[in-house]
Amino acid sequence: MELMANAMAPEAVSRTADRVALEARRGGEDELRLEGFMNNKPLIFKGRYDPDGAQTWLEGVERIFGAMRCQDEHK
Repeated sequence: MELMANAMAPEAVSRTADRVALEARRGGEDELRLEGFMNNKPLIFKGRYDPDGAQTWLEGVERIFGAMRCQDEHK
């Protein structure tokens, strides 16, 4: 049993390292998406009662997402 566990240990370490590297790349991609979004200078929603302003803000943000070809899960 111990021999089997020792044989499997390097593979488990390799999978863990691959998972950590993948998560690091995803984090970098998220930062690039945010930077790209902010470079489009989105309107700032001030949070006050302004239904027309809120609609304008939402349309502007959706327009940026469309230009960036942003997937729903990244919005």
